Amino acid sequence: MANRSRVEAVVSLFVTVHPHELPSLLHAFTCFFFLLSAYFVILPLRDEGAISLGLGKLPGLFMASLALTFIAAPASTYIFSLSHLSKGKVALLNLVSISATWARVIDSMNSESGSRLIGFVGAGATLGQLCGSLLAVAMAQLGPYLLLFAALLMELAARSSIGIGQDETHEPQELSSTSESVSQSVEHNFEPVNRLTASSMKHKFSAMLDGLQLILASTYLLHVCCFMWLTAVVSSFFYFQKAAVVAEAVANALDRRRMFAQVNSFTAVFILIGQLTLTGQILTSAGVTAAICAAPVISFANMTTIAIWPTWIMVAISETLRKVLNYVLTRPGREVLFTVVTRDEKYKAKVCMDVLVQRLGDAAAAGIYKILQGSLNKGPSAIALCALPVCFAWIITAFSLGRRQAHLAKSQALDQ
Repeated sequence: MANRSRVEAVVSLFVTVHPHELPSLLHAFTCFFFLLSAYFVILPLRDEGAISLGLGKLPGLFMASLALTFIAAPASTYIFSLSHLSKGKVALLNLVSISATWARVIDSMNSESGSRLIGFVGAGATLGQLCGSLLAVAMAQLGPYLLLFAALLMELAARSSIGIGQDETHEPQELSSTSESVSQSVEHNFEPVNRLTASSMKHKFSAMLDGLQLILASTYLLHVCCFMWLTAVVSSFFYFQKAAVVAEAVANALDRRRMFAQVNSFTAVFILIGQLTLTGQILTSAGVTAAICAAPVISFANMTTIAIWPTWIMVAISETLRKVLNYVLTRPGREVLFTVVTRDEKYKAKVCMDVLVQRLGDAAAAGIYKILQGSLNKGPSAIALCALPVCFAWIITAFSLGRRQAHLAKSQALDQ
């Protein structure tokens, strides 16, 4: 108890947390720490590999990623649907998708607690980004062998994820009835794993279709899809600009890996500070609308600046500002959007959206970029100008979506 009190006191320095929320919060924090550490250990290897293949091949790689997603997404959605419904135990395969873990975190929160706590959970992810990036700088010469280290970190993330959603409330009867109703729903839709047949497997892969149906049946989720698609398009535009700048500035592959890791480390410091000091306060005081509008507004300003001064320094500064605002405000705000939807929508629709919509946005940006740079021979300035209408549409969508989320959250609070 003494140790727990000390931990609670430390956590309370950064976020307002109730005692029954602490175990789940700490498990979510450590899970994302290990998960993002694994990701950022190998991210510089991926980015450098993309440049080594040639900038002209990047759009094609994005298209190939979309095609593979359509193959892998039903499998990962099905596996996740089986595992998240088995009495709270989480299999290692859940961590195939960061989205799956976010879905579990959001499922244990409402709009109010999400606004308070998501920044702290995101700080765990950012601390993982920082540590993973620093490890990548120190071990850049190991190259592909970094994958082994990343696998160990994924195992630690899987073990940490088991405690997500364990809410030590004083309402065991209510939790029990909720768990029972979910179990009954699962038994109706999913058979035990050891009784799966070829025909039942075909039925289980319909989980992805269920997610799509839930999205098409909800104007709110369609609005969220539009927001996420625009987010992915703009992010990919910045990625292509960054890759072009680094390819021109740094010729050596090892030096490029180190540079990517150093930039990730530098950015993570500012994101971590912002998540621990600003995210919760802004989400609870200014609201979700202000949070999800932050990155679109700064991206519009960044693209305008790059159109006027298309230099590598300006691209680097713009990308840093965009990432900081995105992870300090817009990404946490985006997760809060899902606190007002049903459990099925959180698990099936959200995972479907995070996987497919993200890839569709990446592919759209890749196609547009290839046309602008390859076919029309447009430079960084002209490409930035072409991205301005997309940024403007992103701002309008974010503002409208934030207002709708606030209205739904208020309605849910009144119903309770």
